[in-house]
Amino acid sequence: MHNPDAKLDPTALALPDAVRLLTAVGQSGVTVEMLEADIADGAPTNANGTVNLVTYTAWMLLEMSRAERST
Repeated sequence: MHNPDAKLDPTALALPDAVRLLTAVGQSGVTVEMLEADIADGAPTNANGTVNLVTYTAWMLLEMSRAERST
């Protein structure tokens, strides 16, 4: 289990920490399984499997933009 008091590096978050941070900023309902599904769909990760929230957010915005253009 990750230390809840540890400082988080937004450029290298383990999936449970990414969920905790996203939930803390208002993204209710985010789960590790959701992030894993995004990664399976092409969301970028660091070489060690962690998530950079900046690149992940950019990927999400690009995916949303693509979805809007296809409708």
